[in-house]
Formats: sequence, structure tokens, C-alpha cells
Amino acid sequence: MNIKKHIPNLITLINLFCGCIALVFTCDNNFEMAFFFVCLGIFFDFFDGFFARLFNVSSPLGLQLDSLADMVTSGVVPGFVMFKMVSNCVNSDPSLIYLPFFGFIITLGSCYRLANFNIDTRQTDSFIGLPTPANAIFILSLPLILKNSDSIILLELLTNYWILLMISIVSAYILNAEIPLFALKIKKFNLKDNAFQLIFLLISLLLLVFLKFEGVALVIFFYVILSVIMNLITGKKA
Repeated sequence: MNIKKHIPNLITLINLFCGCIALVFTCDNNFEMAFFFVCLGIFFDFFDGFFARLFNVSSPLGLQLDSLADMVTSGVVPGFVMFKMVSNCVNSDPSLIYLPFFGFIITLGSCYRLANFNIDTRQTDSFIGLPTPANAIFILSLPLILKNSDSIILLELLTNYWILLMISIVSAYILNAEIPLFALKIKKFNLKDNAFQLIFLLISLLLLVFLKFEGVALVIFFYVILSVIMNLITGKKA
């Protein structure tokens, strides 16, 4: 029995388990723990592919399993978080009782992206549209910004349900937009081939250290902007 071939799939299932735990915490409005377990799930999501390549045991089963796990951790959880945020804004107003369900537009957009990713041969070394883990981190950072920020402008924006629903729509769009985005996977250990990745990681670290939860959202914006700059320099198109 080749144990190595089961290790990536086991890691993928741990990612799924983290997503399930994040859902439970979201039910209780415990967004801090939901954020933690989503990040933990994404951490395992990165390493399932790493070990699959390391052990040379990549398989169609692993690909499908990975997408199914991501659908929960990076698709259902952010949609549910947005549902809860909008619900907290409408304050049980009878005329707006169904409005929070539109937060699941994020889940629908994530599902479409994950299904398309499996059949899109262009996305082997980079991404077309925002990856679902990056989108999930952005969405889950919003309630933490709302709780910890002293900015009146941010507080007003993140307690306006129309703004939140607009974020949901933009989120679903950018997940599936024809915008090439660089991958963080380092395949060649040299500075030239990983310059953008290293710049991104360094600036992201500074944003997180100095801005904390606001920095999380800015990192995702910076990721998209840096990708666009990279595309202009290299002339890359979707």
C-alpha cells in the first residue's frame, strides 16, 4: 500500500474540516475564530498540492476533492459571513427580511469559479480571476475590521447593507473576471523568476504588521493591482 498517495487527500480533508468548524463559529457570530479556521484551511489547501507534487501522486480524484473542500472553506463560509453581516445591519426589519440571502452571491460566484478552474487549461501556472481563498480572506476580514477599527468612515460603510451587497456582487464578478493574476507557488528558486511574489510577500507583511485587519483587505487589493502591473510589464493577457 502506497501511503504517500493518500497524504495530499488527507490534507485536503483537513482543509474541509477547518471549513466546517468555521461555519459553526460563524453561526455564533464568532468571526475571529471563523477567520482563524478559514486561514488554517487555506494553509492546508496550499500544502496538499505541494505534497502531491513532491510525492508525484497528483490525480483527478485529488483535483476534484480539492475543489469540493475549497467550496466549503472558501465558498460557503464567506457567503455565510456576508449573510450574517447583512442580517446584523437590517435589524430584523420585516421589509428587508430576505435581503441577507443575497450575501450568498459570493458562494455562487465561488462555485462557478471552482468548477471553471478544473476545466480551464490556462490556469496551470497562474490564475484567471481572483482565487477563492484570497476572496474568502478578504470577506472574512470585513467583520473583524468592523469590530476593531476606529475609522468612522469604515464603520459606516461596513454597516450599510447596500454597500455589503455591492461588495458581494463585485466579489462574485472578480472571482470570474478575465484578469490574469500571478500565483504564489515558487517553482524555481531564483530571484528573477520570483520577483513579483517576493515583493508581494514583503509588502503584505508590512501591511499586516502595521494595519492588522485593515491590512488583510489591503493585501488582497494589492495582489490584484500588482498582478495588473505585472501583466502590463510582461504583456500578458487572459
